Amino acid sequence: MTKIQKTDAQWRAELTPEQFRVLRQKGTEAPFSGEYDHVFEPGTYRCAGCGAELFVSGTKYDSGCGWPAFYAPASEDAVDEETDVSHGMIRTEVMCANCGGHLGHVFPDGPAPTGQRYCINSASLRLEED
Repeated sequence: MTKIQKTDAQWRAELTPEQFRVLRQKGTEAPFSGEYDHVFEPGTYRCAGCGAELFVSGTKYDSGCGWPAFYAPASEDAVDEETDVSHGMIRTEVMCANCGGHLGHVFPDGPAPTGQRYCINSASLRLEED
């Protein structure tokens, strides 16, 4: 799959300043501040940058971490992962496989059946309710 390629100017024109900061500059929302942290409506969580399907509400849970948490992406090819060594930590960054936008990080302390906690910034998501 070819990733969506846009200039910073194109992304800035399409995204809010907060979405641009998170998706394109690898920013992070303050904990407990995102609009989807405590939303559990049925639906599909799409990339706020390109609209790709990333997560489904059935995999969302309240982890208490301060960001929306999911135990699995919508499909195996929905997200890309890479090692992130910023801020003096070693973490696994999660990006939209379609546009490369920064979503958040995944940690190995989630619930069954995967044991994974995808800790995702609300600014990188758009909920399409069922």
